[in-house]
This record gives sequence, C-alpha cells and structure tokens, in this order.
Amino acid sequence: MDQETLQLVILVVLLILFLLAVIVFVLFSVFMKRKNSLLREQIETEKRYERAIAETQIEIREETLRNISWELHDNIGQLLTLAKIKAQNVEGGQEMLEVAETIGTGLNELRALSKSINPEAINGQSLIYSLEQEVSRFNRLKFLSADYELLGDAVAIDSKVEIVLFRIVQEFMTNTMKHSKASKLEVKVQFKADALEITALDDGVGFDSEKLLEKGIGLSNIEKRAELIGADAKISSIPGIGTQLKLIYLLE
Repeated sequence: MDQETLQLVILVVLLILFLLAVIVFVLFSVFMKRKNSLLREQIETEKRYERAIAETQIEIREETLRNISWELHDNIGQLLTLAKIKAQNVEGGQEMLEVAETIGTGLNELRALSKSINPEAINGQSLIYSLEQEVSRFNRLKFLSADYELLGDAVAIDSKVEIVLFRIVQEFMTNTMKHSKASKLEVKVQFKADALEITALDDGVGFDSEKLLEKGIGLSNIEKRAELIGADAKISSIPGIGTQLKLIYLLE
C-alpha cells in the first residue's frame, strides 16, 4: 500500500470515528434531554398530587369545622339559651341574676367561637375583620393580652386565600393559648407594595428551633396551608423568650 492510499485510509477511519462520536454525542444529548424532561414531569406530577392531597385535607378540615360550628350554634347554643331563660325566671335574687348573666356571657362567646370556625361566616368577611374579631375574642377570654396592628393600605385578595391566611394565624394563636404559657400576643398585618406580611408574636416559654424537624400537627398544618397558596411561613422560637410566626404572601 503506497503512502497516499494509507493516508486516505487513515483519513476515512478518522472521519468515521468522528461521525460515530458525533452520533454518540447527539444520542446521549437526546437521551439526557428526554431523561430530564421525564424527571421534570415526574416532579410536577408529584407536586400536583401533593397539592391535591393538601387541598382535600383542607376541604375535609373546613367541612369538619363547619359541622362543629353548626352543632355549637344549634344544639349547645339552644341549651344555653334555655338555661339562661330558666335562670332568669327563678326567684333567687341577685345570685340567680348573676348566674343568668354568666350563662349569657358564655352563650355570646360560644356564638363568637362558632362564627370564627365556620368557613361560610369567614368567607363573607375580610381577612382584616376576621383577625380583629379573633384578637378581640382572645382578649375577652382573658387568658392573655392580645394586641392587633394594621399598617399600610389594604389590598383586595382572593377570598379563598384570605381564609387560608386566617386559618394559619388562627392556628398559631390557638397553639399560643394552649402551649406557650404566654401573657402577651401581638398580631401585626402590614400591606407593602408587593406583599402582605403578617407577624404573630408571643412571649411564652418558646422551644428549641433546631428541633423543628420534630414538628407537631400545628406546625405541619401551618406549612401545608402556606405552601398551598404560595405563601412563605416561617416559625422561629427562643426558649424562655417566645415564638414568632412570619407569614408573607406576594401580591400580584
């Protein structure tokens, strides 16, 4: 084989190897692109599934609260009303009047609680009003001193989003009353140019933030609800100082 023929053979071989390398590269690129596409589809499917589960759980929880609200208002409310009427009709002087007054106060608080957990009642009023009423209810219970502050100009938000935001703050307030041993609770609602920021802070016993992985049901509910509406919910706490909820929802 002469020199020119050898060079030609080498050139052909190199060309074939180059073409094979290009083909392998193209096939590998197509494979990786397809693989990444399938992974993204899988992740999106999982997110949609988790979102559907979260929505179902919240719907079930709201339906349960609605039923409890009706039971409180219709059954227990009627019994307390009857007890108040009977106490007023009994000839017992000042003591029976005080009993009737106490029953009446309990009846009013029962109605307020029934309203605060009824999704239909909350859906008919603004987030701001609902939070104001919840803070007022806490003050009437006299378990702690609750303050409410509104900053900025209120912006209209989707009613379903408002209900979820209210439930998140309500969950935090309930946990404060049940577990924190706090004497003060502060709720601040601030409408900024691009976001709604809600801060709830208590001065209770707090807990170790590094152990947040061991979450209770309350913290888990807060995170799931926030994720459902695209909000950011962060809970921070210092033992002996208190606990804070920072809730941020971006405005469109």
